[in-house]
Amino acid sequence: MALDYGSKRVGIAITDPLKIIATPLETVQTKEIINFLKGYDEKEEIEEFVVGFPYDLKGNPTNATPLVKDFVIRLQRDFPGKQISLEDEKYTSKIAIAALVAGGMKKKDRRKKENIDKISATIILQSYLEKRKR
Repeated sequence: MALDYGSKRVGIAITDPLKIIATPLETVQTKEIINFLKGYDEKEEIEEFVVGFPYDLKGNPTNATPLVKDFVIRLQRDFPGKQISLEDEKYTSKIAIAALVAGGMKKKDRRKKENIDKISATIILQSYLEKRKR
């Protein structure tokens, strides 16, 4: 499961059992994310979390980095024993918007940040899966 963590919303993506393709799942309000993940884990058992990690163009931390680090610490505390991997999230929002345009999504639907967040999580997860294949 991939998480595109933000101060307001978290985009979520999952993969198939063979870990071949990432699929958007949901966008959840940040304040509700831990409860959502606990409920999902009870039904589907999350094997691993892949968290989008913010770096700038030079590979340095951004203003959002401390927020994501705090979230990762909370994930470790609330889901002990679960693997947590970090994946560079650079450009994922721009790629997500381009994918929505290419997919023919209407402009008013592309403006919904919830759609961008879950597509960004999907891009993060797909990138992670492809790196693992190599």
